[in-house]
Amino acid sequence: MVNNVKSVLIDLSGTLHIDNTVIPGAVDALNKLRNTNLLIKFVTNTTKESKNVLHSRLTKLGFNITKEEIFSSLAAAREIVKTRKLNPLYLIEDDAMEDFKDLIDSTNQFNAVMVGLAPSKFDYIHLNEAFRLLMNGASLIAIHEGRYYKKSDGLAIGPGAFVKGLEYSSDVKAEVIGKPTSGFFKAALGTFLPEEAIMIGDDVNDDIAGAQAVGIKGFLVKTGKYQSGDENKIEPAPTKVCDSFTEAVDIIIHHYLN
Repeated sequence: MVNNVKSVLIDLSGTLHIDNTVIPGAVDALNKLRNTNLLIKFVTNTTKESKNVLHSRLTKLGFNITKEEIFSSLAAAREIVKTRKLNPLYLIEDDAMEDFKDLIDSTNQFNAVMVGLAPSKFDYIHLNEAFRLLMNGASLIAIHEGRYYKKSDGLAIGPGAFVKGLEYSSDVKAEVIGKPTSGFFKAALGTFLPEEAIMIGDDVNDDIAGAQAVGIKGFLVKTGKYQSGDENKIEPAPTKVCDSFTEAVDIIIHHYLN
């Protein structure tokens, strides 16, 4: 089965690692994938930490990844803040603020609310401040609307519930930046065509359905946030369902490159 696959987009959390634990076989599988001529890019909705912090974590875990290969929803959000000259109230974790520190304007009023995964900010005081800004005309930007994610101690609620709560209370519709939006995937592809790419991820909606909606093949892995039967929740179904990233890489090498 020879295909014109030229690029592989890879999710991070839940696909290669969970917190500071590597998914078994993921490091070796990534090294094997690097021995091909495929362009590799890591696409992530992670908003708990800046690109520098994230890259440091991944290299300490043993992954051969450069910062330039990481395409994050934080980077896409930063570009929007910069180009639109926004001054948001950031509901994101302090470790992620490094990516925005040169754009912060403490001398003017907030004109937007930006929401990422921020467990330390999802309290009544912060959310009510955001609500009042929205009621006064601020725009609402969701770096992503993830429903839940996988931590070392189990599943945890994502930022989507808080975004939806703000939408409901303020009657302001959020603009979503990261996966599963078509704009995010098209930007990640760069000059490559969707049919030339494969997306590997553990989230059937954000990773797989989002990618397949623009024509990218979707490989769902049964690690991270995967729940039994996830592959039956979207139409069309995932291109492939794999036990792990290791199996996904083996399928790509043996069935899509030879």
